[in-house]
Amino acid sequence: MTGTFYGLGVGPGDPELITLKAWRIISHAPVIAYPAANGNDSLARRIAAPFLPEDVIEVAIPVPMRREREPAQEAYDAAAQAIAEHLDQGRDVAFLCEGDPLFYGSFAYLLTRLAKDYVTQIVPGVTSITACAAAIGRPLAAHNDILKVLPGTLDASRLKQEITQSDAIAIMKVGQHFDKIRTVLNELGLGERAVIIEKATRDDEKITPLCDVPEGERPYFSTILIYKGGEAW
Repeated sequence: MTGTFYGLGVGPGDPELITLKAWRIISHAPVIAYPAANGNDSLARRIAAPFLPEDVIEVAIPVPMRREREPAQEAYDAAAQAIAEHLDQGRDVAFLCEGDPLFYGSFAYLLTRLAKDYVTQIVPGVTSITACAAAIGRPLAAHNDILKVLPGTLDASRLKQEITQSDAIAIMKVGQHFDKIRTVLNELGLGERAVIIEKATRDDEKITPLCDVPEGERPYFSTILIYKGGEAW
C-alpha cells in the first residue's frame, strides 16, 4: 500500500484560519513537505508549526524564485521524487500551501507529477484576497460586479486593459512590480480607490491607501484591492 498525498491550504498567515480538516491531517501526518523560496524560511511551515507532530519527518523544497522556468521545473522534479519515496514506503505526505493549494500555489506543479500514480486529496484554504477583504472590511464584489484577480507580473498595457474591463480588482504578486502597478492605477484615475494590504492576518499586518505609500517603498507579501464603486453597498 502506498501513502496518500495531501495538498493542504494553511491560509494566509494566522494559524487559526487553518481549517479543521487541514489541522487534523497535519497533526497526524508522518511526513510534511513545504516550499522554501530560494531555500529560505517557509511561511507555510511557520503557519502550521503549532500543529506539527514532534516526530514528523520534514521535507523542505527549495524553489528558486526566478523568471526562468527551467530551475523551478528541476526543483519540482526533485521534490516529486523525494515525496514519492515516502509514499512508496506507505507514509502519507502532507504538502503545506500558503492560502489555497490551487490558487497560484506551487502544489499544482506537484499535483501534475504525482496524482497519476498516488491517491491524492486536496483541502482548500483561505485565500489571501478574501483575507485582505476581511482586513479592510469591504466586499470584494457583489451582484453583477466582475471581479478580476491579476498578477502584478503582467506588463503595463495588459494590466491597464484588464483593469479597465472589470468592476473590482485584486492584484497579487506586487513586490518589485509595485511602481508599475501604481503608475497604471494613477493613469486610470484609480489610485484613490486602491488599498494595499501587507501580511494579511499576521501580527504585523499593515493596511495603507495606495496614495499614502511613500515613493521608493516596495511592499512585499501584499495584495492591492480596488473597487470602482459600481454598487451602492
